[in-house]
Amino acid sequence: MIQETSKEAIERLLSSQRTFFATRETKSIDFRIKQLKKFKTAILKYETKIADALWKDLHKSPEEAYLTETSIVLGEINNHIKHLKQWSKTKKVSSPLSLFPSKSRIIYEPLGVALIIAPWNYPFQLLMNPLVGAISAGCCAMLKASPYAPNIAMVMEELVTEIFPPEYVCITQGHRDVNEILLEQRYDFIFFTGSPALGKVVMKAASEYLTPVVLELGGKSPCIVDKDADIKKAAKRIVWGKTINAGQTCIAPDYLYVHAGVKESLFAEIRLVLNEMFGDDPQQSKYFARIVDGKAMERLKGFMKHGDIVIGGKTDDKEKYIAPTVIDNVKPDFPVMQEEIFGPILPVMSFQDIEEVVRYVNTHEKPLAFYYFGKNKQAKEILRKTTSGGACINDTLMHIANHKLPFGGVGNSGMGKYHGYDSFLAFSNRRAIVNTPTWIDLPVKYAPFKYFSKIKGMLK
Repeated sequence: MIQETSKEAIERLLSSQRTFFATRETKSIDFRIKQLKKFKTAILKYETKIADALWKDLHKSPEEAYLTETSIVLGEINNHIKHLKQWSKTKKVSSPLSLFPSKSRIIYEPLGVALIIAPWNYPFQLLMNPLVGAISAGCCAMLKASPYAPNIAMVMEELVTEIFPPEYVCITQGHRDVNEILLEQRYDFIFFTGSPALGKVVMKAASEYLTPVVLELGGKSPCIVDKDADIKKAAKRIVWGKTINAGQTCIAPDYLYVHAGVKESLFAEIRLVLNEMFGDDPQQSKYFARIVDGKAMERLKGFMKHGDIVIGGKTDDKEKYIAPTVIDNVKPDFPVMQEEIFGPILPVMSFQDIEEVVRYVNTHEKPLAFYYFGKNKQAKEILRKTTSGGACINDTLMHIANHKLPFGGVGNSGMGKYHGYDSFLAFSNRRAIVNTPTWIDLPVKYAPFKYFSKIKGMLK
């Protein structure tokens, strides 16, 4: 049973973290690397507990739990351990002639005490992955787990409490009232993952103290299948991207725009792929996850009332199960097209001219992800005419798997990037330093600005 963190405890923890950060112990690179190694050891120790908890909360198979949660965090830790010394080095930069004889450099310092709030859909990955960046940059961190995945929330509390002193890293628990208490406090940085609606709440709270934020949000990520796409590959990769975690993924293909000439063949391949992955009845498969709660079930079932269900459609409230479902003949004004779906439902619209798709995408909020299936030449043209946080050509989701790529949204789908070096940067202050020697003092910058006309000519 989750014990909600009280306001007094939050204020006490935050005060202790400020005090600990002020000791400057976290600024030591050796200290940070040591903490990252402890973190990795603990995750390996808790791997079975993590998998069991994710099964209880979301019916995630051990394989899916490892691939989409545990392995991503372990990979992130390894990346930071390997590169932290290089990333944190002072960077010398050139100085313009006007600054002669000064020298310029950039130093990287931790922002301070960070608040990290995670959602329920990837409850381990989306809390622990940003924590890697906080540790790497030298911050203290206050974590907030999602109460909608209570079993993994308790496992994470146990893990964090075992390896980190609370004045360095701590975890808080509770529902939105606890979030409200957390957001009333002052931090040096806030990292939030969740919906655009809640992102606005976080940003409004952060504005009270002008606290910098990274907002990892979501939205309606389009998936386009053009007339010259490899239909077999497209079907397999779209089904995979849409059924991972039962579609409860911020970068899942949210809606499908398919060329009218290949729509029926794509549907036929999707049916075959679903059978290969989950058998005749996905409800019996151990590899198909469940919807998080009854409220989400009702919302998703409402989306299925409009359009023509051509694949799936089965629901089971008791098991919180919705079959992988494809809805054809969808109109832009249908409820399913008004908000992020966050479930295994794929609405389909068809097109004849790709410019129809470009116009539709560009007249809606900027998506977190963008997927195009077709020839590379056309893909480059479509990407040039649109925008998104990230994109894949002839695949889905895979841009999240490369630690060398920044991950994040744009506009309504978020602000700020993380993963790998970008996580280190997100929790760091890039401090600009100019060092001016005293052995010479050029008079041009002082009144009455001697030789100004000559210097101006040199600077043009």
